[in-house]
Amino acid sequence: MSDIIRRDPRAEWIARNRLHPLHAAMQVAQTSWMGPNGVIRKNPHAVGFIGPNGIKRIDRSGAQQGGSQKRAAATAAVQLPLHAVEQPAFYIAVVPDMIGGRLSAHDKDLLGLANKLAGADGAVVAVVFGEHKESAFDTAGVDRLLQIDGEAFDGYAPEQRVLALSAVESQLSPRHWLLPDSRTGGGELGRRLGAKLGERPATRVWQVADGQCIGRAGAGQQDLARQAPRLILAAAECAEPVSDTRHEVRTLELEGKVAHSLPRIEDLGAVAVDPALIPMAEAEFILSGGNGVKDWTQFHKAAEILGATEGASRVAVDDGFMPRNRQVGATGTWVTARVYMAVGISGAIQHLQGIGACDKVVAVNMDPGCDMIKRADLSVIGDSAAILAALMEKVNAYRQGGARDAA
Repeated sequence: MSDIIRRDPRAEWIARNRLHPLHAAMQVAQTSWMGPNGVIRKNPHAVGFIGPNGIKRIDRSGAQQGGSQKRAAATAAVQLPLHAVEQPAFYIAVVPDMIGGRLSAHDKDLLGLANKLAGADGAVVAVVFGEHKESAFDTAGVDRLLQIDGEAFDGYAPEQRVLALSAVESQLSPRHWLLPDSRTGGGELGRRLGAKLGERPATRVWQVADGQCIGRAGAGQQDLARQAPRLILAAAECAEPVSDTRHEVRTLELEGKVAHSLPRIEDLGAVAVDPALIPMAEAEFILSGGNGVKDWTQFHKAAEILGATEGASRVAVDDGFMPRNRQVGATGTWVTARVYMAVGISGAIQHLQGIGACDKVVAVNMDPGCDMIKRADLSVIGDSAAILAALMEKVNAYRQGGARDAA
């Protein structure tokens, strides 16, 4: 049996989220620490526990109820409750974009809305095309997983996918179909599905409550309310992602064969696009620089080699190193990149607001205690110039190795 201590990212996230119901159980009090002059300091507020009558009690034996050892044991034992639906009264079908084979932030919001519509009697079915790399369907709110494989569904194949969804419709008859109203496939697929099923979809929906859905209209300046239809194309942040329960993901299989037709659309593959021409609001990979970047020539070269869209903090823009249209944050552009790499950015509150919808944040900084490091999913502490140089060297070596293998 291995003695290696493994990290639990979900437990760490709960410990940072003050609004989570399990947050209190995840806190580990720091009872003592070394002061700057070498004297051991003690936290008097961390000693003792709150008794049943609301009065604080102190147990000098070290076995008190609120002690750090007890809290550490509670942290290791935290397990989200399992939500299982044996015989669902109805189904809510969700077709996530699954960009890169993983659930995006938009997909997780969509699953949160599906769980809200399913309630206690329904089950959420995620319909996934092809192979995927996602292992967190249970914590995202999926009760049933229906995976449809086949070369006909690879790449850009909206016609074939609509036929597959029609087979799901015949087998499950979902109460609602939910798709992301996105540029990455969900918006077009949802509208094609609506034409196939004869349903008029509700588009750009950002709220569903009491049988009514509200969607954006008039170039985003107006709200349009209507009775919630069977087919809903939801916008990002349409609901809170699932975080309080762990769902039992059962596998479903299609009972019949999927009808096939001669495709009228031929997928010619991806076309290379200059990352510098991609608007930051639509960019998938952003390399953003801040006050900690000293060599901006190297920064631009790194963005070119990595194939990333350039961004910047307000300080870098105010100092004239980057144009104003590359500023990220509440006072600049709100971004939804799959990967956001912040180099030399401390993490002002406005900047953190602007990257709130990014899936993965990588921080490169000299200060291990800055807010960007706390926000990041992966942190690298060190000089930004040396780290970027090493990163470019690794990327070039990887590409040259791939070229040799292809030859």
